[in-house]
Amino acid sequence: MKNFALKTIANAAALAVAVWLVDDITLAGHSTGNKVLTLIIVALVFGVVNVLVKPLVQLLTLPLFILTLGLFTLVINALMLLLTSWVCDKLDVSFHVDGFWTAVLGGLIVSVVSWAVSLALPEDRD
Repeated sequence: MKNFALKTIANAAALAVAVWLVDDITLAGHSTGNKVLTLIIVALVFGVVNVLVKPLVQLLTLPLFILTLGLFTLVINALMLLLTSWVCDKLDVSFHVDGFWTAVLGGLIVSVVSWAVSLALPEDRD
């Protein structure tokens, strides 16, 4: 459970950096507390999308992954971010990614920041 919480915090931090750096990734909220709560909800949705959908998409696109020497991962990450935006829209959570190329840049930022934050957080050995 501790590992799940740490990964959610890492995803929330990575999404916050993407919202901060990319103009077309928006997160609405009236106060800082409201924005933090929204970021945690978006991080949970993003985690569920990555656990349930991403492995299936990776399996189906394995030939493209091999053909592009792994660069197709950027497209898959962008699609997961767009899917997260769509799910958040359906759940009435104020998170929006505007366009595919914005999602590619956002996915790249989320991947790098999430990796860096995960390195900084303690590992759960349980």
